Amino acid sequence: MHYMLMLNETQAELARRNDPTQAEAYWGGWNAFIGAMAQAGVIVKGDGLQGPELATTLRIRDGKRIVHDGPFADSKEQLGGYFVIDVPDLDAALQWAAKAPCATDGSVEVRPVLPMPPRP
Repeated sequence: MHYMLMLNETQAELARRNDPTQAEAYWGGWNAFIGAMAQAGVIVKGDGLQGPELATTLRIRDGKRIVHDGPFADSKEQLGGYFVIDVPDLDAALQWAAKAPCATDGSVEVRPVLPMPPRP
């Protein structure tokens, strides 16, 4: 079964990406996590995302397009990336989520992927 792990990081964690004194440890943790998933053969797809300051949010209201710079909501955590993994069940997905570096300061949202309906 496919599950999406949505990796939510705090602003402090996101800032570590580009801090010369912290980037090596930050990326080392993520590389170890990704390497373990790759070695286990569970990764279907995954991408890291640029910081939320580069986000653009679109809404349609009364038929008009409204575009705002930045993320949809001001929150303590922002989506930093995601993985779709192929594991037997939710318990296995939660075991992988618990290993994500952001699980200790941020969070990992785990959701089953909605299967595509068969084509007519």
